[in-house]
Parts: sequence; C-alpha cells; structure tokens
Amino acid sequence: MHYRTFIYPLFLVLSLWIVYWLDIRLGIDTETFGIYPRKISGLSGVLLSPWGHASLAHLYHNSLPLLVMFTALFYFYSEVRYRVLWIGLLGSGFFTWIFGRESYHIGASGMVYVLFSFLFFGGVFAKHYRLMALSLAVVFFYGSLIWYVFPIEAGISWEGHLGGFLTGLALAIFYRKKLEAPKKYLWEEEDFDASEDEFLKHFDADGNFIERLPDSDRNNGEQEPFDRES
Repeated sequence: MHYRTFIYPLFLVLSLWIVYWLDIRLGIDTETFGIYPRKISGLSGVLLSPWGHASLAHLYHNSLPLLVMFTALFYFYSEVRYRVLWIGLLGSGFFTWIFGRESYHIGASGMVYVLFSFLFFGGVFAKHYRLMALSLAVVFFYGSLIWYVFPIEAGISWEGHLGGFLTGLALAIFYRKKLEAPKKYLWEEEDFDASEDEFLKHFDADGNFIERLPDSDRNNGEQEPFDRES
C-alpha cells in the first residue's frame, strides 16, 4: 500500500483547516472564495469555493467524510482518482454557477457529494465484492446525505450538493469500464492446479509444511548431483 493513499487525502483536508485558521488569524474573507452564480467574477469560486467555510461547525462536518472518502477513492480507484477529483471539482462547481441561487456558495460539501455518489455507483457498476462492500459502507455511514440534495433547509447550498451528486454519478458511468473487477491472483483462477505450483508443493492439503518432498518433485527434472570422490 503506497503512502500516498493516506498522505494526499490528509494533506487536502488539512489545507482546508489551514485556510480557515488564516481566515480567523488574518481576517481573510473566505466568502469571496465562493461561487456566485451567473457572474463572471463568481467563476473563480469553481476552483476556490471548497476552501471557504462559514463556521467551524461547517468545516468540521465536511472534514471527516472528505477524509474517509478521499482515502477510499485513493485506495480503491487509484487509476482514476485524480481525474475524479479534478472533474468532480469543476463539474459540481459549474453546475452551481449555472443553476444556483444568487448568493455566494462556499464549502467543500460539493466534493463530499461527488465522492459519495462516485463511490456508491462505482461499486454498483463494477460488480466486484470489495467495491460493492465499499458502496454499502458509504450508504450505511453517509446515506442521510441524500436528503440534502433537496431544498429542505435554508442557508444550505443544495444546488452544490445536487451538482456534486450528479457529477459523481456521471463519472461512475463514464469510467465504468475502468471500474471492472480487479485482476485475480493466480490461485484465484478457476483452472489453477495447486499441485503444479512450486511454492504450494511444500504444503499438504491441510496447509501443513512438508519437510521433505518426494524425490520426483524435489529434483523436478534436474540432474542428480555428482558424488564427490574421496
């Protein structure tokens, strides 16, 4: 397992906290990082809005699911992880810019919904037990997020949530060919014959180590060693 599986997600989430600390310490107005729909000046928020948070509670509620789902993305979907991040960021941001209310939309919750949607549908499309188990885990822990793609609470950018959810779904569909079941190990193949494997020959059917192989297996076609003359 490569260190980047954990370091990159941790760094990404930590960067949100560093920006929030600078906001408090230096009085940076992170609201200006937000997406302001249908205004050219608001387009910068497509890239910057995840680093703007209205409160500590807002940041906290985004950080934990981001860290968990970023790590899952980097571990289980290493082949497409960077494309999912960048396209997810741009896709959810542009959706908010086009369809959002006329207000600043800030926070990393759009990316939370991108990851939630992609991890869930990715496992469904892959039809592999590990990825399907990940889908179930995502639904179990974060399934309640689905309600917030609807305008059920004032002050929440449901447009950003919906944009993230739809972007994650689109990415799972687009990359479904790359989300196929991982390659099997040799011993997982249906036609694998343990008796022909050089390593497994050293173990019996119960997994016990065989200290001395039969001469025919031990030599395996090699010439008998020459006797040394005394």
